[in-house]
Amino acid sequence: MADDLRAQIDDLQTRLREAEMHLEHLAITRKTVTGLADRLPAVAPDLPEHPDYPRILAAFNHATGPLRAKDVCEALGHELLPKYVEGTRAKLKRLVKLGILTEADTGNFARKPRP
Repeated sequence: MADDLRAQIDDLQTRLREAEMHLEHLAITRKTVTGLADRLPAVAPDLPEHPDYPRILAAFNHATGPLRAKDVCEALGHELLPKYVEGTRAKLKRLVKLGILTEADTGNFARKPRP
């Protein structure tokens, strides 16, 4: 019986060493993958289909501060009629929901800072 128990102990120690080595390899893999993931550029979410969205983002790329819907309308070459301003405001709000823009305070939109 003692020999049987010693054999089981040897088997369990071998299996334990293998499991510990596997865990060590997983830890190394995780560290490597995490390090590589930090180097990848952030992927911007897909923009809605409307052609104004890339133009809106271009306006923010050239802006030195927050913009209001009227400012963006002017940058897009739209007349400052309420229907255009409200349509642009709706697009800006959608970009906020997508995480591309922020609304610092009511009506003032800015490009979300990149990490």
